[in-house]
Amino acid sequence: MNTNNKMLQSVCEKIFQIVSKNDGKVDRASFMHCLENRGILQDDPRIAEFLKKIKQYQSKQQCQLDKKNFIDCISENISIIESTFTESNVIPNFPEFSSDLLTIYKECKANNSGKMADYIPQLAKQNPDHFGLSVCTISGQRLNIGDTSVKFCVQSCCKPLNYCLALEEHDKEYVHKHVGREPSGSVFNALKLNTKGLPHNPLINAGAIMTCSLIKRKEAAADRFDYVTEMWEKMAGNFELGYSNSVYLSERMTADRNFALAYFMNENNAFPKDTNILDILEFYFQCCSLKIDTNALSIVAATLANGGVCPLTGEQVLSPQTVKHCLSMMYSCGMYDYSGEFAFKIGLPAKSGVAGGVFVVIPNVMGICTYSPRLDQYGNSIRGVDFFTKLTKVFNFHNFDNLKNTDDAKKDPREKRNQEEITAEEIIKYSSLGDVSALKRLSITNGNFSNGDYDNRTPLHLASSNGHLNVVKYLIGQGGVKNINPVDRWGGTPLDDSNRERHVEVSKFLMTKGGVSNSDKKQ
Repeated sequence: MNTNNKMLQSVCEKIFQIVSKNDGKVDRASFMHCLENRGILQDDPRIAEFLKKIKQYQSKQQCQLDKKNFIDCISENISIIESTFTESNVIPNFPEFSSDLLTIYKECKANNSGKMADYIPQLAKQNPDHFGLSVCTISGQRLNIGDTSVKFCVQSCCKPLNYCLALEEHDKEYVHKHVGREPSGSVFNALKLNTKGLPHNPLINAGAIMTCSLIKRKEAAADRFDYVTEMWEKMAGNFELGYSNSVYLSERMTADRNFALAYFMNENNAFPKDTNILDILEFYFQCCSLKIDTNALSIVAATLANGGVCPLTGEQVLSPQTVKHCLSMMYSCGMYDYSGEFAFKIGLPAKSGVAGGVFVVIPNVMGICTYSPRLDQYGNSIRGVDFFTKLTKVFNFHNFDNLKNTDDAKKDPREKRNQEEITAEEIIKYSSLGDVSALKRLSITNGNFSNGDYDNRTPLHLASSNGHLNVVKYLIGQGGVKNINPVDRWGGTPLDDSNRERHVEVSKFLMTKGGVSNSDKKQ
């Protein structure tokens, strides 16, 4: 067996030790639950080969997998599975983080204020009680709470993505020859241009119409729309988008202001030469009428958080420079007339849409999306803004929370403690508590089960003193403890501890392995 194969075998065996039961087998359903609890969901393409193998055993009605079959299942997707069980992902303690988000979600769900968008008739027909929350980290850890499979129209959430596509096709100088990059200080559909006769930025209606005119200008209308849809799906990890023709028709019939904006810009020679105004407006309405759910939109946001690389596919969909420019615009202009307040309070790039979607990008960490159709006076989702406000009160996600001497009372879910120190501390603690499963989990980080504390009390001392025969057996067996008779600060061995506390079975087992009592010698 070559070195790489030996390494793979070793990693697989350690994971098996973590998840196997006393009978030496792994319950298939329990293992899937372990993955999901750590943020790796069953539709994750990175574990496709693992799921295919698992289904083969399922068809044979094998609910319990022995070591050979388990290793056979996980070996092809070992990288993602190993990082999940070694807590090497961007959010090490994903279960705790998920629990905190669920608490915030429940608090926000009780907020029933706001009203539905009614200037586009079809949007007023949405269910006002829907509320979905989805998270995707740059490591591909995902969480879905509530109505996360309900598709809604992207509306203004398409604006930053169309801006990205314009930047991918042209350099930023050319793009910003036709659209500015300053907050407008007015409502999103104001009949107003900047001093150069250009729309103020790409994230208001005028600017979004302009960026549409820069995307695949020479392509046929159908091909141009297909291109946009395909790019959305690449950013969403190949999850399919939908399309609402009724919303498109509804928006088109109530678009007097958008028509006025387009002709106003045309009057000011803002468009590229030979732009067909009606075609561009049709394209803009179609982009707004794409449908997505929070699950997919959180992956899009995570792709932006990951510098344009989709966390689930590893594909570089957008260039890092494009993403940098897009996030800059989202930070200053993404939340309509509330953008300044959002940047001040929440401090993260964001974009909302009047259908009720809001997506937020935490650079180098994750994307988060909420969907709830009740809106505030600015056109932002009431529950969405409430959620992100509470989120940044609990976690130090605000762009400037990491400045020196700022409030350190907030949680940092990215924090990785000194692994050697925490592993030694936890090994001793779990040995004392009799938690073999926790010791198995720690074994994959190469924790040393022989190290003692400041009193030279080793895990074997603590397990023996508390009568945990299962832990004693594990430490001496799979744990690799060679010294059965370590001596603590007072000269006591593990056998001394078990004798003193009258744990007869533990004492018998230790003696079969060569355990000695220093107290007998003293006598």
